[in-house]
Amino acid sequence: MGDLSDFQKGQVIGARLVGASVTKMATLFSVAIAAVSIVMAAYTNHGKTSSATRTCDRKPKLIERDRRTLMRIVSKNDRTTAAKVTPELSIHLQVPVRRELHKSNIHGRTAIAKPLITENNAKRRKGWCDDHKTWTSDDWIYVIWSDESSSRCSNIRPGLSLENAQGSLHS
Repeated sequence: MGDLSDFQKGQVIGARLVGASVTKMATLFSVAIAAVSIVMAAYTNHGKTSSATRTCDRKPKLIERDRRTLMRIVSKNDRTTAAKVTPELSIHLQVPVRRELHKSNIHGRTAIAKPLITENNAKRRKGWCDDHKTWTSDDWIYVIWSDESSSRCSNIRPGLSLENAQGSLHS
């Protein structure tokens, strides 16, 4: 039954419902008679051709109260980890906590706390500002700000030409 597509299984069922024999269906669809029989048995017994979902009667490790507590903890501190939450729930395994978070579509990872600008970079930026604070507007005319478009040099000599992504030239 695994080598037949859902469409082929539907064709087998449809042909059987209009009265075709198992042998005729097997030759018509180029499949084994056993495959046709398996599809028809699944349809007759379960009303569908897909395999039945597995269910187990194992008691869940987290009860509803634990789930609510877990969601409350995570909503207060979204950077917490399953290892930190587990002792708060008074259970000994991280797997149920992680599984419950995944069921709630929470797959986050704890971000590493780091400064946005390092101390060295801040000093370099301040030095650049100090060096350029006396510039006049005539000095700034010759500065190309390339943070919003890409540019490339077409030749390197006096009278340098630059071409931006749209193809216009700047001298």
